[in-house]
Amino acid sequence: MDELLGQSQDTDFAAVGLDGSRTRADRIVSLSFRVMIRRTASIVAALTGAAFLLAAAPVLAVQDAPNKKLKIVSSLPQTGSANAQTTSIVNGIKMAIEERGAMVDGFKIEFEAMDDASPQKGNWDGQLESANAKRAIADPSVVGYIGTYNSGAAKISMPLLNKAGLVMVSPGNTAAGLTKPGLGEPNEPAVYRPSGKVSYFRVVPADDIQGAVACEFCRNDLKAKKVFILHDRELYGKGIADVFKKTAEATGVEVVGFEGIDAKASNYRSLVTKIRAAAPDVVFFGGTTQTNASQVLKDLRAGGAKIPFVSPDGTFEKAFIEAAGKDSVTKEQGGVYITFGGVPSEMLTGIGAKFVKSYQAKYGEIPEAYAVYGYEAGCVLLDAIDRAETKDRASIIAAVAATKDFNGALGTWSFDENGDTSIRTMSINTIEDGAFKFVRTAGGAAKAK
Repeated sequence: MDELLGQSQDTDFAAVGLDGSRTRADRIVSLSFRVMIRRTASIVAALTGAAFLLAAAPVLAVQDAPNKKLKIVSSLPQTGSANAQTTSIVNGIKMAIEERGAMVDGFKIEFEAMDDASPQKGNWDGQLESANAKRAIADPSVVGYIGTYNSGAAKISMPLLNKAGLVMVSPGNTAAGLTKPGLGEPNEPAVYRPSGKVSYFRVVPADDIQGAVACEFCRNDLKAKKVFILHDRELYGKGIADVFKKTAEATGVEVVGFEGIDAKASNYRSLVTKIRAAAPDVVFFGGTTQTNASQVLKDLRAGGAKIPFVSPDGTFEKAFIEAAGKDSVTKEQGGVYITFGGVPSEMLTGIGAKFVKSYQAKYGEIPEAYAVYGYEAGCVLLDAIDRAETKDRASIIAAVAATKDFNGALGTWSFDENGDTSIRTMSINTIEDGAFKFVRTAGGAAKAK
């Protein structure tokens, strides 16, 4: 719903004479009738206005609602291969709410998980993400929007939510241009802030860090002198590939290829032929499991390319290993290395380790990599609601923006003026025996020679 407020219409009332005669008595009756109608219209207008104000009151001041309920929603792709990852994110959000007894400062907290993926696409769908954002905006009880998982989806909902003054906290978006001037398209991030204010925040490090770390690993650990860079042509994949390319050029690593793929292609055999002819030391893929990273890897191995395959956090999920097949990810075939913002679940300490233990006890499995970010997004939003005195949307945005030295599952961190986390720690992970294995931590940007 683009328009939240309805429109009223004025009605022109006319007195009607009883028999149309022009006698003085009739004129008196007619006059009395007109007065009565006008008074009735005034009463109706007053009552209508009062009803409108009552309907609008929850938007302006949620704390005055008689039922004392506030609502948080999430918008994540829960249809398709991302389901396992996003289900764990939703589970993390639910756990954050449950730990508080679903109550914050006397308000009952309700939660709804919305799906922004469609069966037709098998991935996030722009129309559904837009519909989810508009639905959240139209519900006056909604005071927080946790999402999205895909940076391309965020591009759609961010300006809608910003214009409506509804806070958005992302557990998974990493495209640098969403928040950081000069690192994306020329109009980013201003185009996502039509109100002129920051209302979008993320608890995960951005790709300007991750892309540089990936290139640094290729140069220092894998001793790569030549790299072939692929990307899925989406906001996230192309963005991180651009950062990787820029870092490579700045640090003396030769880029022998830079190409976008058709993410819906059935195979990439001709591309593999081209890659092998370029003789790179490493293939870097900017993209996700859902944009065919596994098929690219399978075709590389089938074509005899036994070289390291490096990809970002969009492939740091069990679905990637399952789709690629165990034979494609082995060290003997060249190895697979994946960067991730932060550390894997089993490496978390303090509150993070406690979260993992609780998650295992509740769901019977180790959480997927992004589950802790869902939990952290939920925790920081609930903390802001608690600190916001009036519980309205504007106050909650201000409280989220004021988050400093937050002691959470990811450690102690703060939001900066762009809505980015102060966390810069990344991790390098590989795959052994069909499972992810932590290699080392990393952080910051690679330095030029």
